[in-house]
Amino acid sequence: MTNSTIAYDPAPTAEQDSAPAPPQGAASRRSRGPGARGRIRSLLKHLALILTGGVMIYPLLWMLASSLRPNDVIFREPGILLETFESANYTDGWTALSSPFSVYLFNSAVVVLGCIVGNLVSCSMAAYAFARLEFRFKKPAFALMLLTIMLPFHVVIVPQYIMFSQIGWVNTFWPLIVPKLLATDAFFVFLMVQFIRGIPRDMDEAARIDGAGHPRIFGQIILPMMVPALATTTIFTFIWTWNDFFSALIYLTDPDMFTVPVALRAFVDATGESSWGSLFAMSIVSLLPVFIAFLVGQKFLVKGIATTGIK
Repeated sequence: MTNSTIAYDPAPTAEQDSAPAPPQGAASRRSRGPGARGRIRSLLKHLALILTGGVMIYPLLWMLASSLRPNDVIFREPGILLETFESANYTDGWTALSSPFSVYLFNSAVVVLGCIVGNLVSCSMAAYAFARLEFRFKKPAFALMLLTIMLPFHVVIVPQYIMFSQIGWVNTFWPLIVPKLLATDAFFVFLMVQFIRGIPRDMDEAARIDGAGHPRIFGQIILPMMVPALATTTIFTFIWTWNDFFSALIYLTDPDMFTVPVALRAFVDATGESSWGSLFAMSIVSLLPVFIAFLVGQKFLVKGIATTGIK
């Protein structure tokens, strides 16, 4: 008796008989077709973003090019390619006004630093009160605070000027800094309130069991976890205050007290010849602190956003 192995080959089903064989290379075309279309779509998106970015950055490039041109050719050469190179605009613009331009940079730095400290301290404390404390008329007060966001600044500028004039604060930095110490920027208060509400109350309860009061809870628990909101407040306060022209124009009358935006306005003479080259040169100089602040602050913003979900 011999042992033999018989291979069993099942009969093909009707579906297998009726299904046509795929053409050669069709599977490979299906596998790389969507990928090729995706790469083309991504390339078109990047080209559109580059084109849009070029359109948005063109005025800045034109101002940079104009700062290196003589006054008589600035508006005759509308492009950004330089045919002449005039670096004297920076040296002339630095000393063109009654004081060196460093004085105006220092004045703006003092105002910006005071406003940043005021917003960080007052807005964070007000936000903690709205988010964690319970007191009478809390909801009406919060609603009234939000209504101030929709109130135009020009509506209150006249009574504010009268008040500051009566106490002798006109032509000083106090009208620009003191309101920030009173949590007048409702946008930052609302931003911090929403952030604190996202922090679990279990941490507050655990600290309260250990004997901590509201000052300790706020300073040692809530405040360190508010870094993203504090960084956002710092960056926006810096940019808005550094570029604020109207408030400084109203309250500052002494040229030696001018901030950067008001000093730049002094380069333009409505009745005589304007020094456009020096104006553009000093405008580029005034943009550098904002650019550096955004680059430095962006790192903290990204870090804060990345750690928000695991706080």
